[in-house]
Amino acid sequence: MKSTFYSLLLLCPGFLFAQEIDQEALAKIRKEGLDNSKVKEIAHHLTDISGPRLTNSPGFQRAAEWSVSELKKWGLQNSRIEDWGEFGKGWQVEKSYLAMTKPYYMPIIGIPKAWTSGTSGPISGEVAIVDIQNEEDLKKYTEGTLTGKIVLTKGAADTDPNFKADATRYTTEDLEKMTNSAPFGQGNFTAEQMERIRTMRSFRTKVDSTLKTQKIKLELAGRTGRHGTFFTSNGASYKGDSPLAGPAFEIAPEHAGLIARLIESGIPVMLEAESATTFYDKKLTTGNVIAEIPGSDPKLKDEIIMLGGHLDSWHSATGATDNAAGCTVMLEAIRILQTAGLKPKRTIRIALWSGEEQGLHGSRNYVKNTFGDPQTMKLLPAHEKLSAYYNIDNGTGRIRGIYLQGNEGPRPIFEKWLASFSDIIDHPTITSRNTGGTDHQSFDALGLPGFQFIQDGIEYGTRTHHTNMDTYERLVMDDLKQMATVVAAFVYNTAQMDQKIPRKELPKPRPANSVGR
Repeated sequence: MKSTFYSLLLLCPGFLFAQEIDQEALAKIRKEGLDNSKVKEIAHHLTDISGPRLTNSPGFQRAAEWSVSELKKWGLQNSRIEDWGEFGKGWQVEKSYLAMTKPYYMPIIGIPKAWTSGTSGPISGEVAIVDIQNEEDLKKYTEGTLTGKIVLTKGAADTDPNFKADATRYTTEDLEKMTNSAPFGQGNFTAEQMERIRTMRSFRTKVDSTLKTQKIKLELAGRTGRHGTFFTSNGASYKGDSPLAGPAFEIAPEHAGLIARLIESGIPVMLEAESATTFYDKKLTTGNVIAEIPGSDPKLKDEIIMLGGHLDSWHSATGATDNAAGCTVMLEAIRILQTAGLKPKRTIRIALWSGEEQGLHGSRNYVKNTFGDPQTMKLLPAHEKLSAYYNIDNGTGRIRGIYLQGNEGPRPIFEKWLASFSDIIDHPTITSRNTGGTDHQSFDALGLPGFQFIQDGIEYGTRTHHTNMDTYERLVMDDLKQMATVVAAFVYNTAQMDQKIPRKELPKPRPANSVGR
């Protein structure tokens, strides 16, 4: 009924007239965001100075504390790190060295897998290849077969030349296809695809467990990627009660291929390595960065607009595009609103999430603690107070439009807002499609309006997302300026509306494993 009510209101000229854009405020936002931007400074602190930001690691804590400090300087209220519950162990690399010493010397591009133990000093040895693709392959390696060896688990990396550009922007044709496409499943994955993903993860865990019981010296895992860029992951569980995993490196596919070809040609390969890692298990709970610009309207100040992105990253680089970019944009958007002296009617709340990379933990638990439980659909009073949540987490690429997540109610509102930026948004696009894999899903799962912006891909899928090359240099500063300006306007416009952003019908309760990335 609520969705129908909002739809009828949107057809009413009086409703749309009430949503006229404050042009004076928009001019202030544009000037501050495009002419006086601080995205370089913010991004520098979150990446270069904070370093890798695995949840509960020192790097994450540095970034979170700096963000809270800046938000306080800008005059936001209730700036804090708000605990949401138990995450698990923090972890970081203290030392990492890996090289082939025979048949000749060659430094190997690699990094210890997250949440694995160190080597307890320098080690060396001959490499053995293990090819485990299924359960039958596991049976080949009986107890003692691999004891004391350095083991390379072969990957299936595609290292052929790529004749497509690493960096891309959406074409008009791409965006038109997106505009005309229908909504599809939660997180863009079908139930069958999710089951395959879970099976793959389970099998990988079983392989790691098998190698550990074999008491190997070191595992080397060839990863996907090209030209020295490789995609990284975790090598063990971060849970507080999980057993420690043995030492393991992920390495660039070219170097995995080199080692494999030499061995398959009958040429022994010797390696030397040393890794030192630290687990942080004294405090297993963690939190999100939260701060607010209080609303100024006596009747509307209890209602909330939220914006956010995830602050945590993987460990092989400094997490620039995933997702210091999104946090930079959201911090800058808040700074723009404060510096411009705007007084929003509703309260604006920023959130920088933890634990996103391990399953949206920070945003899911925040939503559960604040708004209600998607597994039971038991809603808390604050559920009615949220107007919308806006998210950035698709890299450094500029905003080209917005995903509606199947919620058609806001379409005419967003069309009007995007049109006011037609000079810096080429072919502004609104699609009914869902997009998955990030924190707006936590809100959408509870029937709250949660939106991710459409962004140009740039190098996200080829060079930066979860890779060893996700560094400050991969950020496109002009794109970050554009994003922050657009987001600031969306947030402010939402705060000034006579009504809240229209909602979809409430979803039905869902099992825990269906609310997935």
